[in-house]
Amino acid sequence: MNEQILNTDIQNFINKNLQEDPTKLILKGAPFQGIAIQEIVEQIISKKKCQQKLPTWFNTPQIYYPNKLNIEQTSSEITAKYKANLINGETLIDITGGFGVDCFAFSENFKEVTHCEINKELSKIVKHNYDKLKINDIETKAINGLEYLENNKKKYDWIYADPSRRNDLKGKVFLLKDCLPNIPENLDLFFKYTNCILLKLSPILDITATINELKFIKEIHVIAINNEVKELLFLLEKNFISTIKINATNIKKGTIDFLNSFANSNVKATYSLPQTYLYEPNSAILKAGLFNEVSHQLKIDKIHINSHLYTSKVLVNFPGRSFKILDIIKYDKKKIKKLIPSKKANITIRNFPETVVQIRKKTGLKEGGDSYLFFTTDLNNKHIVIFCEKA
Repeated sequence: MNEQILNTDIQNFINKNLQEDPTKLILKGAPFQGIAIQEIVEQIISKKKCQQKLPTWFNTPQIYYPNKLNIEQTSSEITAKYKANLINGETLIDITGGFGVDCFAFSENFKEVTHCEINKELSKIVKHNYDKLKINDIETKAINGLEYLENNKKKYDWIYADPSRRNDLKGKVFLLKDCLPNIPENLDLFFKYTNCILLKLSPILDITATINELKFIKEIHVIAINNEVKELLFLLEKNFISTIKINATNIKKGTIDFLNSFANSNVKATYSLPQTYLYEPNSAILKAGLFNEVSHQLKIDKIHINSHLYTSKVLVNFPGRSFKILDIIKYDKKKIKKLIPSKKANITIRNFPETVVQIRKKTGLKEGGDSYLFFTTDLNNKHIVIFCEKA
């Protein structure tokens, strides 16, 4: 951590150049003696990334930013607040502290929060920022969280962890055991020092596989922002053996104003051919696999067991996109061209043998416009095209 960065003139330069091209700034060279322009530009890049993601940090003077990778990997303020609203108590330890956004949110609901971060430089940055944010009830420890937990022998109301992909593994990781720290391997250790664990996991992890890797799972939360899944949250309670509750949440417009909760029970869906309205679930529901729950709770029908599209005669308040059906035709490129004279349409495929690229090549339809075409399979296993407009 280079404290020269906090010099008033340098801070003013950073704020003045947030919208400038970083490459051009580097080519101009350092405007200040004793500090490389690359360091200053790194602050500019990281701070700009925080404008929407971490507005509290962005709007607080004298905040020191780590490299952009740390910013990309950290929770947003929105998802941190969501997590903080799930749990409370006297004490919490975060064994994978990172940039400290989650601990910042947890401190609202806990009297004592401990932030463990193995990267000493990052831990120092977090401590400095907490001081600037006037946060006094978070203790920062520059240490491996597992090591601190074992050596300290203290019991906590909650242990929080956000495991990352192993450095020696390339490509995508779908199993929790391939992340660091290895949560399944250390679960018994955690339960020596707490009865409750909250895990923030990558959205690409397979939920079923993760359930099989863990024990005592009480709740699972799938969190999406603007229809993009960002986090999987697993709440574990020692000796819990009842039904797992699964929540699918889509946060829109920067606040939690669109919340849908679906319990993971063994309900059955109802089915029908497309009726007056068509519905496409948001990404959180798709990731959570709560397809039957949507049909059961909202009293609407699926059009096929594998299509994951829903239909009804009367419009319902749906957790996703809603459309009015204008026509239903067989998959025939001549009929499709006749149906869309503007040659522009938004195409979605669900349980269909061709890709969007293949369909566009065959039909000549370009992206855009107000028409929506769903290429799918109906209850009778026929390939159909549902022509819609937004409801």
